[in-house]
Amino acid sequence: MSHTPTHIDFRANTQHVPPHMPSSVQKATTKFLGNRAGLVDLLGAEQWAALRQAGHDIRRHGIIHLDRYLVQLEEQVTRAGGHVHWARDAAEARQIVLDIAQQHNVKNVVKVKSMATEEIDLNHALQANGIQALETDLGEYIVQLAGVGPSHIIVPAVHLTKEGIADLFHEKLGVDAPPDPIKLAAMARTRLREAFLSADMGVSGANFMVAETGTIVIVTNEGNGRMCTTLPPLHVAVVGIDKVVPDWESLTVLLKLLARSATGQKISTYTSFITGPRRADGENGPQEFHLILLDNGRTRILQDEVARQTLLCIRCGACLNVCPVYNHVGGHAYGWVYSGPIGSILSPQLLGAQVAADLPFASSLCGACADICPVKIPIPQVLLRLRHRVVEGDQVEGPTAPPVIRAGAGAGTVAFSRPWVYR
Repeated sequence: MSHTPTHIDFRANTQHVPPHMPSSVQKATTKFLGNRAGLVDLLGAEQWAALRQAGHDIRRHGIIHLDRYLVQLEEQVTRAGGHVHWARDAAEARQIVLDIAQQHNVKNVVKVKSMATEEIDLNHALQANGIQALETDLGEYIVQLAGVGPSHIIVPAVHLTKEGIADLFHEKLGVDAPPDPIKLAAMARTRLREAFLSADMGVSGANFMVAETGTIVIVTNEGNGRMCTTLPPLHVAVVGIDKVVPDWESLTVLLKLLARSATGQKISTYTSFITGPRRADGENGPQEFHLILLDNGRTRILQDEVARQTLLCIRCGACLNVCPVYNHVGGHAYGWVYSGPIGSILSPQLLGAQVAADLPFASSLCGACADICPVKIPIPQVLLRLRHRVVEGDQVEGPTAPPVIRAGAGAGTVAFSRPWVYR
């Protein structure tokens, strides 16, 4: 479970990496990279390059014209019978969810894996108000039992071994749990099935929002997303405003990129398209649908033409898989919800450099993340921009580095701008 940090000390966090963790992480990331490479080869380098460029152009266009597409999205969701709420920050988003839950006397909530709800620390807010919130993605369910946050965007429990998960199930669930992934999944499924049937509200995020029709898109491999969004009478989706795309044609490009880059699949097992609540008896879906559009610092990110490219991200996790730093220290060293290269550029912009000044420096600048990114985010370029912000400040935020560091950086700039230094 994730709390919003007040200071992230990356170097200190790396000193507490469990010995077994790097091998567990590298086993999973190597598999994902191999699967991805096979599908890219099947598609062909030229076609893959064209697909990446199309994805980049679509995301860039959407971010530049957020104002237009968010208004269109709101109109279409409302027309479909849904309710749209705007949240300026995490506190407002949490309060909106709590107000909806209290109006409907909600006691039990089932959740789809969602980085946005982790970002706003929703589970703690629900529990503090007497509402039980249960994660239903297997990885999220495991880390919730462990009392920690996700360590990877796609596979939240990637840092754990099957033996560790078996011990956790024995401790928390009181069952004799063998270190067998199939049997462990069956045990979790039995517990979760009861929760799906008794839940008063389902909470999700969304991978994309289609402005053209007011549709939210949820991509999963376990089917829990559909259970959470169809069985409870009430569905609340918390989604970052950056997830909006113009139309279905744009969506088809991004879905091809997402599945191939995330897990090395042509398409995810379940891709759900949700347009408002059910319209007639006998239809699947909730009786009531609410969409909370989360800003939480995203409009501030737009101020910087270089750093705003962070918002192109489709949360595939490929940059984590290829990153040598992430593969050695894991996700929790980054101190918050978002880890790896994308966490190093997103967290400092959402939390502020006062909190996350370490993260832009948590990189070797090898460039592997930029090479693999399906929407061509120039992550090293953004990292350098944020390092400059930390040391010298810019139009978004003042400098946060200690004066001695800033003085040293200034002296270095002057010294190395002299050609004779290199002779």
